[in-house]
Amino acid sequence: MERNSLRATVRARLSGLHDAEARVAQVVLDQGAGLVHLSVSDVARLAGTSASTVVRACRRLGFGGYQELKIASAREAPRAPEDDRDPLAATVRAAREALGGLAATLSRDDLSAAAEALSGAARVLFAATGLSGAVAVDAAYRLRALGLPVDLPPDPLTAHLAAELLPEPSVCLAISHSGATRSTVDTARRARAAGARVVAITSYASSPLAEESTWVLVGGGQDLVFGMEAVASRLAHLTIIDTLSMIVLALRGGAAERAVSASADVTASHSY
Repeated sequence: MERNSLRATVRARLSGLHDAEARVAQVVLDQGAGLVHLSVSDVARLAGTSASTVVRACRRLGFGGYQELKIASAREAPRAPEDDRDPLAATVRAAREALGGLAATLSRDDLSAAAEALSGAARVLFAATGLSGAVAVDAAYRLRALGLPVDLPPDPLTAHLAAELLPEPSVCLAISHSGATRSTVDTARRARAAGARVVAITSYASSPLAEESTWVLVGGGQDLVFGMEAVASRLAHLTIIDTLSMIVLALRGGAAERAVSASADVTASHSY
């Protein structure tokens, strides 16, 4: 397991845990590499629960049991002391952890399958709002530059109508930090009902959006700044978009290369 991958795995699945299991997960996050020095009873005491709940929580997090979780924690590199009162240091730390954890939370098989669906889509409909809307704008530009027909509706009502009228085969690319934004989830639900496949990019493995999706690409930080997701999550989501774009480019070959060339010409014509 790579550095920060344990933290990324736990945080991505935290929202899907019950109260006592979530407290166990929080102990895991708080202890980090120090977990190796704790017994299952120690963790149960810190979480205010039973040893059996600790074991169950470990399994819900994707580990065979507490011993396997301890082995994973032993591989985590100890973090150097950082002053989280320094906004820059805290932001850089969160971004580093979010990007470093992608290898643990992203399924390579789902990435490949989602890219293959995108490469052959008759239309790619984007569903996103708020801060995730900026990620969608970037993603739409990149996929358009690869020659894909994209639709980036300006409001939820238009997105819902577009989802209802999707031709086959189409893909809805839904982006939501929480995976619980109602308008985004509703667009994905309508698109799926119309026969489209849904690719979700989110920070949480368990969410209403995940339930409506064909493939869930998980990555990002769960920190909040002023009640909104930190930039770390958007950096992770943009990295997922870049990865999808690279795979689509390889899949589409000459057609994508010609589109990229046209995009470069347009860009050059707007430069001095």
